[in-house]
Amino acid sequence: MFNFILNNLRWLAAGMLLTFLSSFGQTYFISIFSGEIRETFNLSHGDWGAIYGFGTFASAVVMIWAGGLTDVMRVRKLGPIILLALAMSCIFMSINPLVILLPIVIFCLRLTGQGMSTHIAAVAMSRWFVSNRGKALSISNLGFSFGEALIPLFLVSALIYFSWQKIWILAALVTLFSIPILIWLLRQERSPQSIDAEDQSLGMNKLHWTRKQTISHPLFWFMMPAVIGQSAFNTAFFFQQVHFSEIKGWEHLSLVSMFPIYTGIAICMMILSGILLDKFGTAKLIPYFQLPMIIAFILFAFGETLYSALFGFIFLGITSGANTTLPNAFWAEFFGTKHLGSIKAAAAAAMVLGSAIGPALTGILLDFEFTLNIQYIFISIFFIISSFSMWLGVSKSKKYLLDK
Repeated sequence: MFNFILNNLRWLAAGMLLTFLSSFGQTYFISIFSGEIRETFNLSHGDWGAIYGFGTFASAVVMIWAGGLTDVMRVRKLGPIILLALAMSCIFMSINPLVILLPIVIFCLRLTGQGMSTHIAAVAMSRWFVSNRGKALSISNLGFSFGEALIPLFLVSALIYFSWQKIWILAALVTLFSIPILIWLLRQERSPQSIDAEDQSLGMNKLHWTRKQTISHPLFWFMMPAVIGQSAFNTAFFFQQVHFSEIKGWEHLSLVSMFPIYTGIAICMMILSGILLDKFGTAKLIPYFQLPMIIAFILFAFGETLYSALFGFIFLGITSGANTTLPNAFWAEFFGTKHLGSIKAAAAAAMVLGSAIGPALTGILLDFEFTLNIQYIFISIFFIISSFSMWLGVSKSKKYLLDK
């Protein structure tokens, strides 16, 4: 592992930088400001959830097209463009005075942050590395984990001294200063011919699957409950973190202080899943990676102490860590890498759609007096269904990998 990191540090660091900067468009970052945004624009939980969901849904639609750009543009060209757009989106959030523009702000942040920044990193790692794809994906996603562990604690503390608008300006500056770093890291891409056919790995039946063929295959749809559900309800949990701490009678800072533990577990599982992935492949692992989510949301629903939340975060972290490597490698292993950008763009659009559904659904249900405790019980049941769906789809399709 050490030699692999040392020999590929430049390209792995580029992936980590992209995933770290995606934080500014991720739910865990934006949701820190939920109370301030709702107060500034006089929004209810349902209003804010609907606005967030609409902006995120719109970004999911655009991701279907935008994600395909990774098949025709190199990372060293596309990456800086997306980061510039992300910085402008952060500035847009800081200066926006009108509630009517808020869905557009959310759209811009979600598309450039959660959508394209993570998509570019994942496609690059999957395409540049074949035999070590799992390790590359796990290391690249450490950027996201570091952001998730450190940024919330900084934000909650910073909000005591600074207005939320000024913090968004700081996010924009960090992103802008990172652009020349990314350009320097990628002044020479790892695989200069990475878009050429001879450098692509094949999918099922020794084929280069197109996006149209992939979407027509039953396996794609067997995976959709897991793809959408993971994004929807993991996003919803962090989106509702302020309200969750209120109904449990905890200080918000006490809940946020557990984020580093959650992230630490996620990092460990990310690295472990990457190693196991390279050894066993995704077919043997992916059907089971969401099972810890069942336990996590049961603990969140019934737990009344911070200790129960802590154990919930541990199980949440297990799945979150595996989620950064297994699904990304899954698309490459089962459908090949020649059209991976377009294929993964469809999956990413579904993921972003899920992150739109989660906050909107939970916010609306809260307005109709369905408590988070009740909602989390049904979310646990959902993950039982999604895990069975993955197992069924992969069990029927993995035999077509044997001839690879």
